[in-house]
Order: sequence, then C-alpha cells, then structure tokens
Amino acid sequence: MSTEGGSRWWPASAFGAWALAWAALQGASRLGAPAPWPVLLSLATVFALAACHRRPWRRWLVALGWPAALLLQTAAVPAWAWAGVGVGLVLLYPRRHWQDAPLYPTPLGALDDLARHAPLPSGARVLDGGCGAGDGLLALARAYPGTVLEGVEGSRALVWACRWRCRSARVWQGDLWRTDWRPYALVYLFQRPESMPQALAKAQAELAPGAWLVSLDFPLPGMEATQSWAHGRHTVYLYAADRWN
Repeated sequence: MSTEGGSRWWPASAFGAWALAWAALQGASRLGAPAPWPVLLSLATVFALAACHRRPWRRWLVALGWPAALLLQTAAVPAWAWAGVGVGLVLLYPRRHWQDAPLYPTPLGALDDLARHAPLPSGARVLDGGCGAGDGLLALARAYPGTVLEGVEGSRALVWACRWRCRSARVWQGDLWRTDWRPYALVYLFQRPESMPQALAKAQAELAPGAWLVSLDFPLPGMEATQSWAHGRHTVYLYAADRWN
C-alpha cells in the first residue's frame, strides 16, 4: 500500500517516516536495548516505510535521509546549521508548491526536434510551466530561437537562478496552474504523472486552436499524442490543441 495517497501527502510522508524512525530509536533506547539494536530498529522502520512510496526517487530519498541524519548527528553540527537547512528548503520549495514536481532538469538537447514537428512563427509566445532553474527554457531557446520565451516558477530562489541563466526570457514567480495559457502558442511541462490530469483539463480549457502542449516523459491520460519520440532515456509527447478544440 502506498503511503502517498496519490502524492497528496508528499513530502509529509517522508517526514512521517523519519519521525517514526526517530520514535523507534528513542523507544528502544529507553527500554534498555543494547547497541546497535535501537539504530537497527530505526533503520528497519524507515526502510519499510520508504518501500511504501511508489516513485523510486522518493523511496531513495526517504530511505537515505534517515541514515544521513544519524551520521550528521554524530558530527558536531550546530543547531543554527539545521535551521539554515530548513529555511533553505522552504525558500527552494514553498509549502503551497509541494504538490508540483521537484527539480527535474530538462536535458539540453531533449527538445531539439520539436520545431520540426511543431513549427512556430517568429515572435510566438512559449511558456515553460514550472521552469525551475531554467533548463527547459534553455532547451526551448535551442528549438525556437525566434520566439518569446516565458517561464513561471513557484520557488523564488529558482526564479532568481532561472533569470540569471536565461537572460532573454521573462521569468516570474507564480503558480503554473493559475497562469492563463491562452496567450501561448506552446506550453511546455516537465511535471509528474499525478499532475497530468490537471494539465489535460487546463489545456482543454485554455489552449487556443493551433497551439501545442509538450510534455517530457509523462503523457496526458487517455489522450493519444500527435507525435512522440525518444531522446535518450526520455520521451517527448506533443499534443495539438486542435484535437480537442
């Protein structure tokens, strides 16, 4: 059984697993269990809970996060350092954006064939929804050098990084699901499987005839792609808005 509840509880499920591992460690120690049994019990607890997560990267993050914390605990790490890590994580991923994808960098050449399948006129507006640190915008700039590139990102820290890397693009902090897609000739997403039903509904409601939706790795549910092709271990899915308009 998954602890994620369709990812609704992520990353709370990770913190919950680590909290239970800590409780197992403290409980075994207070009951007088000799070393190394309290540590082994806490590791068994977190590994079992990590296995309940569907996404491989989440399983690894939960499983390795607790041993890393134990190792750091043996070092003389001051409390202010832990507070700094927490503040940094909140700045990188604000609470309201925990349901969006984590930082998935787009490989630079992944979209090189895009213009051949979905040609755009010079000056067309292109949106990278959830642009992160700018890898998707850099890939789009290679594919569409004559277009107007824009990116929306929930993390202020990543917006700063993206603006620095993509000087010619307009990048702002915001919610990609509240951003109006109607002005754009193409919207690019590198999100999560759980986000794709929401992406489909928004594309059907807002993309204009002649526009395109591009998704890296994750297809729209129940919708046949206009074109799809592989780039290394990645797959590009291209959808023409004309199909649902």
